[in-house]
Order: sequence, then structure tokens, then C-alpha cells
Amino acid sequence: MDALRTLAIDIGGTGVKAALLDPSGQMIGGRSRVPTPPTPVTPKQLTRAIDQAIAPLGDFDRASVGFPGAVRDGRVLTAPHLGTEVWAGFDLQSALSEHWGKPVRVMNDADVQGFGAIQGEGVEMVLTLGTGAGTALFHYGRILPHLELSHHPVRGNKTYDEYLGREARVKKGKKAWNKRVLRCIDILRTVVNFDHLYLGGGNAKDIEFDLPPDVTIVPNSDGLTGGIALWLSEEAAREGDSRSRALKGSEVAWVGPETANGSG
Repeated sequence: MDALRTLAIDIGGTGVKAALLDPSGQMIGGRSRVPTPPTPVTPKQLTRAIDQAIAPLGDFDRASVGFPGAVRDGRVLTAPHLGTEVWAGFDLQSALSEHWGKPVRVMNDADVQGFGAIQGEGVEMVLTLGTGAGTALFHYGRILPHLELSHHPVRGNKTYDEYLGREARVKKGKKAWNKRVLRCIDILRTVVNFDHLYLGGGNAKDIEFDLPPDVTIVPNSDGLTGGIALWLSEEAAREGDSRSRALKGSEVAWVGPETANGSG
């Protein structure tokens, strides 16, 4: 178990990034990146791009994949920046596992980045600012069901994706875009009541206003290192089963509240 190498993949609207992680989630060596094929991207084209990205990295035992869209049990529901018509219903997790002959976990990319960013305290939220705008929510380190807030109207008939995405930043300019980001932070604070908000994605570097104490910019590398969390719960469960079996074979007695107080 200690020698397991996890391949972490972060699929973005413009680039596919990859790195190897050690069991603690630290990167082994450097990162690799290749351009994301033009939209609409077929599963076959994306798999080919991923293979190109991971080619320089070496062998791995399992893989974690962050996908830019809604994902449930490894199956894609939406893929707004790759082509939902092509991807809806596609079981990417099983397809990659069969392709590589290795265990694979697939999750929304903002969710994966959140695992790399959060501290596990209170209600934490992630807002990624890239080709679109992704979100993730956590409660004391546990991820909550994924909400596609990026497709919810935030200003007039514009969604978060349209209001904060790369196209809006280019069209409106940095100054106006920064005002939009600040406005959305205030909206999310009211709607979510987060204890802390983490801003990620390639465009977070363009934020020019002073951040309030409960908002932090996090590095894009969190979208890769967060991939280790997709396997930690499984390992914890496995370790728990081992401890349970060990306890059943021993004479260790459970001390509950009554016996601890001398009344049992």
C-alpha cells in the first residue's frame, strides 16, 4: 500500500494536466500538460490527449481524474466545455479503467481541486475561474452533493459560467471582470454562508482587489494533488476492517459510557 503511485489528471477547457502522486498526495517529479482538443471533443479524442499527457510520467497503480462537468458514479452527466451532446451518459471511469487496466476514479474537477485546497473546518467552498466557473462545497472535510451552480443565472439571464468565464474576462476587460468576481463572492457568501471560500482556476491570477479574510486564492496544482482524496476513504475503510478483525480475535473489551463511569 505504501508504494502505490496515483496518477492525477485535471481535464480543463484548454489543457489536460497530469502528475504522479505519492501515498501522501505529494507530487512525484514534475507535471505534464497537453492542449485539450477543440470542442466538441469525443471520448476517443480526449483519451488520446490524456495518454499524451501521461506518457512522460512513468508507471502508476491507479488514477484520479477531474472532469469539467457533472459526474455521478464515474458517469458524465454534462460537459458544457467539451460537448454535452457527445458526453452525456458516458461512463468515463469504466472506459479509462478498461483502457489502462488500472482502477480509476472520476469526479468533477472543482470537487477534486477542493480536496486539495480545504482545511476540513466548517463549511468550505471552492470557486474555480477558468474556461467557465466551477463550484464545490464541503462540510468539515466531507464533500456535499455536487451542484451545477455554474449554470444558474447570476445576473440577468447570464449564468456564472457566462458571467465569470474566460470569454467574459476577455470581452469585458480585467477591471469589469474583477467587479463581477467581487459581486459573486458577496452573493455566494449570502447564499452558502461559507466559513471560507477558495478561488482557483487559471484566471484567479487576474484578481486585483484585496481579498477579505475568508477568501483565499489557491494554486492550480490543487486540481492534481486533490486527486489522492478519491482513494483515501477506501483505504481508511480497508484499515478499519483490518482493525475490526484484529479486535474480534483479541480479548480487548469495549469501554462504553456506563463502564467508563463505573456504573456498568
